[in-house]
Amino acid sequence: MTAAARTNVCIIIAAKNAADTITIAIASALAEPEAAEVVVIDDGSTDDTATVARAADDGTGRLNVVRFEENRGPAAARNHAISISQSPLLGVLDADDFFFPGRLRQLLSEDGWDFIADNIAFIDAAQAASAHGKIGRFTPSPRLIDLVGFVEGNISRRGVRRGEIGFLKPLMRRTFLDQHGLRYNEMLRLGEDYDLYTRALAKGARYKIIHSCGYAAVVRGDSLSGSHRTIDLKRLYEADRAILAESRLSREAEAVIRWHERHIRDRYELRYFLDLKNNEGFKNAIAYALTHPGALPAIVGGILADKTERFRRPRSPAPVALGGTGDVRYLLEGFAMERGE
Repeated sequence: MTAAARTNVCIIIAAKNAADTITIAIASALAEPEAAEVVVIDDGSTDDTATVARAADDGTGRLNVVRFEENRGPAAARNHAISISQSPLLGVLDADDFFFPGRLRQLLSEDGWDFIADNIAFIDAAQAASAHGKIGRFTPSPRLIDLVGFVEGNISRRGVRRGEIGFLKPLMRRTFLDQHGLRYNEMLRLGEDYDLYTRALAKGARYKIIHSCGYAAVVRGDSLSGSHRTIDLKRLYEADRAILAESRLSREAEAVIRWHERHIRDRYELRYFLDLKNNEGFKNAIAYALTHPGALPAIVGGILADKTERFRRPRSPAPVALGGTGDVRYLLEGFAMERGE
């Protein structure tokens, strides 16, 4: 790949009802000299997302805004952006997040990868404007992560706040995606990133992670990524089953994907039980549990864990919002172990 192609990046922004935030997201992407294209897909918004996005154009001809008349989901939006873009490198930016200056330059300084991601800083919306000054300077400490390590890093545990590494936003080589026929699974509206990266790793992708932090995830109470439907959990564990059926995996990789599948399926069974209780009454919910004995441990264990949640302290630093404390929280555990000069 030529030096010019190495810095030819398309930034993809899938947006729904993001008129209040998308200007900052687009501006941060266009501020990166390595961004040859910024493709915004308005995914059936009912507000002025597309109009506001077009108004953020900096006149360089790099911004392309496309509007879907109906909502099709982030996977479909990103796939469409890939299909109309030309750049050999692809990156995703959520419509309510932003890049810190120099993010792409830092990522592109590394070699030997098909996917490369940096750390994420979780920022409270009220402090987003001053967040850059709070981010420490860290040595990159690059390392490759394999399929087993990636899937294990996406299994959350009680008492530990969310830290799934499927939330990372890597740059991706188009050639690898095309060679293996990989795109986002449009049936998924939860875990579509996890699914794509897992399938890529199963195909032998080199996924490098550096500890420098160039991505700001803005935490809001009404964030779309913070909510999902019960059916979304079902489709995600079914996606794990598809990977198991379609991929030639090592025994260890197969075991960890089965663990993730059970983890998501247990969450689904608990949610489905609670939906039945709320919508059809307690008797119908109990009838479901008794006729599906395989779901009972997840239902009973989940209810007990929820009842005792307030008595447990989180066991690790959490990627949560600043919350007025002034402390920046990062996605990757152990991120602050090494600071650069």
